Amino acid sequence: MAVGFAIASENGQRNGKITLYVVLSCMMAGMGGVIFGYDIGTAGGVTSMDSFLKKFFHKVYLKKEDAKVSNYCVFDSQLLTSFTSSLYIAGLVTSFFASYITKAFGRKPSMVAGGAAFLAGTALGGAAFNVYMLIVGRLLLGVGVGFANQAVPLYLSEMALPRLRGATSNGFQLSIGIGALSANLINYGTEKIEGGWGWRVSLAMAAVPASVLTLGALFLPETPNSLIQRNHDHQKAKLLLQRIRGIEDVEAELDDLIKASSSKTNNKQSFKIILKRRYRPQLVMAVAIPFFQQVTGINVIAFYAPLLFRTIGLGESAALLSAVMTGVVGTGSTFISMFMVDKLGRRTLFMIGGIQMFASQCIVGGIMAFHLRDHGGLSKVYSCVVLVMILIYVAGFGWSWGPLGWLVPSEIFPLEIRSVGQSITVAVSFIFTFIVAQTFLSMLCHFRSGIFFFFGGWVVVMTIFVYYLLPETKSVPLEQMEKVWHEHWFWKRIVGEISDTESTNMRNEYDTSRKL
Repeated sequence: MAVGFAIASENGQRNGKITLYVVLSCMMAGMGGVIFGYDIGTAGGVTSMDSFLKKFFHKVYLKKEDAKVSNYCVFDSQLLTSFTSSLYIAGLVTSFFASYITKAFGRKPSMVAGGAAFLAGTALGGAAFNVYMLIVGRLLLGVGVGFANQAVPLYLSEMALPRLRGATSNGFQLSIGIGALSANLINYGTEKIEGGWGWRVSLAMAAVPASVLTLGALFLPETPNSLIQRNHDHQKAKLLLQRIRGIEDVEAELDDLIKASSSKTNNKQSFKIILKRRYRPQLVMAVAIPFFQQVTGINVIAFYAPLLFRTIGLGESAALLSAVMTGVVGTGSTFISMFMVDKLGRRTLFMIGGIQMFASQCIVGGIMAFHLRDHGGLSKVYSCVVLVMILIYVAGFGWSWGPLGWLVPSEIFPLEIRSVGQSITVAVSFIFTFIVAQTFLSMLCHFRSGIFFFFGGWVVVMTIFVYYLLPETKSVPLEQMEKVWHEHWFWKRIVGEISDTESTNMRNEYDTSRKL
């Protein structure tokens, strides 16, 4: 069933419709983002609950009650941060296994495996009676997230129409935002449950999106890219393309997919291939983009927003409510990004978000430097200003580095290195997510307000990096993405010049795709 409108090039080679089949498939796959976001929101919420701290991290609870301990150092505990960060170690290791499964068996099996592992981790976490069960549960959750983060962005980018790929792929970050917002709302409600067992409900509710992903992925179609890459079943890929595009004439897109895979997909040494000079730009972006995404400082907010709000003097319930507000703003701004990314382009949103995040971080750091002492809290006025600035910061991330940090890597890799490229992106993301999660509370204790200037400095660096080194990729079909590096002022020196004939053909294809 096709709904929406046709999208055609002037020469008739690129056309297609927004089909209900694709919409439903992408919504189902998006559950992989929901489980990731839900976990992020839950971890930050339950670690601010007194009942949770009293049961599993009693020393932290006692320190919080000690009036002599500095505001900045109340939650400084390596065991407490291990609860949050252990997931990312498991995700890091898993992402490399997931790369093989995604390439050899398809995107669907990775999503099914991710959902099943996440379900097992949810069961352990909700039933935990000691900190070791919590950690093992977190490791299983990490396995689930590792598979999901590997497969879902690839799935979304490969199912999408070229001109709408930005909006479709940004659905992954939107799903993360929805998951985090849902967790924040549940945390706010369960904190009020009498008896101190509300945290169990928060942890166990992750089973809902995990079940939807596990069962739903069984019914998802594979992507045409994956079918051609794995078994060269061109007829089956053609039938699938006709179904997901809603038209009969898909020869041009099918030919592009076949050409992209014909000479390279049999090569099983993808890690060696991506190290070649011609793929140097993609390798740099696979490392730099997830690294920069983490050193924006967003996970300071994502993981520890309730703890941060309690640091500035808010009560337990008020801190959780403030975290809900950040979730609403983050989700809303990502939704806006879905509509703007294919109009304004990736680079413009990166620039806007970078400036916005830097300014808000400097203001928050300044207020905490001059007005938050080691004991007591901020006045209501300054607390409100800090909250507003954090919301502005979250909005900036929500329409720039949040969704684009997943979108750009998912679309820049040629088919022969797409799976391994995505695994590198996910692995780097997990490495630095782990580092930030494990060190933040200690850094807050030692750096105090300077922590915001530290992350703000990185925002400046990454904004400059994007301005000079990231080419615009909007509306460029995946199979023709390689030409953007040959035309870039810097990267063309690395990957080499292309022939006049090839340049003319690429430019004609590029101009046609831009008109879609």
